[in-house]
Amino acid sequence: MEENENKVEEKIEAESKEQNGELQSMKEELENTTDRLKRLMAEFDNFKKRNAKEREGLYASILADIVNKLLPVLDNLEKATNAQTEDANYKQGIELVLKQYMDVLSTFGVKEIESVGKTFDPELHEAVSQVQDEALGEKEIKEEFRKGYKLGDKVIRHAMVIVAN
Repeated sequence: MEENENKVEEKIEAESKEQNGELQSMKEELENTTDRLKRLMAEFDNFKKRNAKEREGLYASILADIVNKLLPVLDNLEKATNAQTEDANYKQGIELVLKQYMDVLSTFGVKEIESVGKTFDPELHEAVSQVQDEALGEKEIKEEFRKGYKLGDKVIRHAMVIVAN
């Protein structure tokens, strides 16, 4: 009877070791699966962030291209407001269209680059001429030949200027 008890105990111990081994391998498999899941979640989160950033950059780029194509129309409207005319209502109408045009551009974040009286900055300005003028400081902008515009921090069109000294 003692032999049977020993065999039963050995069998129980063997089964217990086998179950412990299976349990350990299942724990390792669960840890590996959890680790892979965490990595996939982090990778997906990074993908979403990268995709949103690319979309935002693409939107800004397309908007800048469209605005750049419309700037010559703005230039012509400004020239039309400066033209001499006998018809005050016509001039007022052109000025209102120009104001509306500028309002629409400003809603998209387009801003005019300030030039006259400022120091020349090659990031914002394009020098088309240089003159000597003792009344102005060094690299001070005397005259603006064509207005420049920015969309946020990005320059859409550099201002063409005449620089003094």
